[in-house]
Amino acid sequence: MIKKISVHTIKHEQLIDITSEIKKFVKESNISEGKVTIFIPHTTAAVTINENADPDVQHDLIIALNRISPDLPEFKHMEGNSDAHTKSSILGCSQDIIIHNTKLLLGTWQGVYFCEFDGPRTRTVILRIN
Repeated sequence: MIKKISVHTIKHEQLIDITSEIKKFVKESNISEGKVTIFIPHTTAAVTINENADPDVQHDLIIALNRISPDLPEFKHMEGNSDAHTKSSILGCSQDIIIHNTKLLLGTWQGVYFCEFDGPRTRTVILRIN
């Protein structure tokens, strides 16, 4: 079972909580045991699982990633977004979450975030139940 969802970003760099969309997909699937794969088919975006209780964590993650991969004048990529490609590679384009008793096995404070590094754009997130 596969579902595509659209994510509309409004900033150049932005983390968007997509946990509720994933929970909705799992509930609609009527699958009680398995896993859901979250896949981002973009080279300047990513997905991560992190704290969803304090929005400052999102802010801090972006700051940390900008320190790890700043926009450097030495980059040669003609589109000028090499830092976005690097951030996407650091975080990765997919995550798997176990489904048990029809629920995502996330920790109390965990949420799933779509990570935009080259926005604003309209992006696609692909969900698959395995």
